[in-house]
Amino acid sequence: MTSKERAQLRAQANSLEPLFQIGKGGMSDALAAQTADALRKRELIKLKVLLESAPESPRDFAEKLAAATGSEVVQVVGGSIVLYKENPDKDKEEKKKKPAKKGKPLSKVKAKRAAAEKREAEEKKRKRDFYAKKRYGRNSSGNN
Repeated sequence: MTSKERAQLRAQANSLEPLFQIGKGGMSDALAAQTADALRKRELIKLKVLLESAPESPRDFAEKLAAATGSEVVQVVGGSIVLYKENPDKDKEEKKKKPAKKGKPLSKVKAKRAAAEKREAEEKKRKRDFYAKKRYGRNSSGNN
């Protein structure tokens, strides 16, 4: 992984919430399995190590989890660990989940809706101007 790719992944990980916490129980097979499942689903995950009660350092946990899941350690800062594992099947899964488009493409529908809203806004303005002229006379600026 290049430093630019790592930097991009770190930027994406800023907004992530930690999925798992590692505490006094340390790392278990269940944690490794859950982490592997989460990486398969999301590709990029954040974990939190409880520094006061964890038996090892966050760097040690990160290396063990990366080895157990086949992922890469993106960063370890304080008690936060960010792991990444590319899933080539993720694109295929997303394509399967998307429903088939029916009728007109969404962009044409949005364009028609925007045009209708614009016509309504112009009609409201014409009515407002008409009643203003009627109420205040021909010149609506107040200088008769």
